Amino acid sequence: MTEATEGTETAPGLSVTVLGCSGSYAAPGNPCTSYLVRSPGAVVLLDCGPGSLGPLQTATGFDQIDAVVLTHCHPDHWLELPVLRNVLTYFHPRSGVPVYGTAETRVMDEAITVRSPGRADPFEWTVIDAASEVAVGDQRWRFALTDHSVETLAVRVDAAGRSFAFSSDTGPGWDFRSLGPGIDAAMCDASHPAAYEDRGIPHMSARQAAGAAAVADAGKLVLTHLAPGVDPDGQRAEASAVFGGAVEVARPGLVIEV
Repeated sequence: MTEATEGTETAPGLSVTVLGCSGSYAAPGNPCTSYLVRSPGAVVLLDCGPGSLGPLQTATGFDQIDAVVLTHCHPDHWLELPVLRNVLTYFHPRSGVPVYGTAETRVMDEAITVRSPGRADPFEWTVIDAASEVAVGDQRWRFALTDHSVETLAVRVDAAGRSFAFSSDTGPGWDFRSLGPGIDAAMCDASHPAAYEDRGIPHMSARQAAGAAAVADAGKLVLTHLAPGVDPDGQRAEASAVFGGAVEVARPGLVIEV
C-alpha cells in the first residue's frame, strides 16, 4: 500500500484511492466516504460523500470518471452527487455518465435535484440491488445485502486478475463470504472499538471487521469508516489480533494496490 501524491500514477492493475473515509460525518481533513476504483480500462467513483470532490480533483479529472456506484441512501455516502451534477452540467459538461445505486438513493436524489431548463441531466441512473451485476470497462461489479438499517450493498470488483471488496456500512450479521471466494483486498466498516459492540450500533468494530475478513480468507484488510476521534492505531491492533494478514487503516490519499 502506498501513499498517493498529486500527479502520481498508480501501477497497472486494480487499485483503490481513498478520497474520504470518515464515519458518519467528516473529521478534520477527512471527508465522508468516497473512493476511486481504477483498473486499466475504467475509473469508477465508489460512493460520493460530502466534501469528496476536492480530493477527487487531485486524484483524477472529471472527464475521467466512467461511472458512479452508490452503496446506500445515508447522506454521508452519496450527498456530493448533486454537487457533481452541477460540475458536469455547468463547468465540465458531460452527458450519459452512468450512476448505479439503490432505489432509496434514487428517490432521494430525484427529490433534491434542481432541474435546469434546457439542460439535460448528465447522469443516467440505473437502480441496482443485491442480485445486480454491472460491467464498467474491464471492471465486473457484484453486490450483496449487508446488515444495516437501510438497503445497503457491499460490493466486489474484479479486474486485471484481482478482486477488491468493500463492506459499505454493516453490522456484525454480515461477512465477506457473501461476495464469493478469492478476495485479494477487503475494505471493511470498523466504526468503533470493541468496547462498543453491545450498544446496538449498526456498524462493526475493528475486531468484528477482522472476523468478517478472516472467515472469507481475504488476502489483506483495510479498516474504514472510523468515527471521528476513534484511534486508528487502537483499531489496527484490535483487528490484527483476529486477522492474520496485513491490516491497514484507510486515510485520505491512501492508494490500495489490490
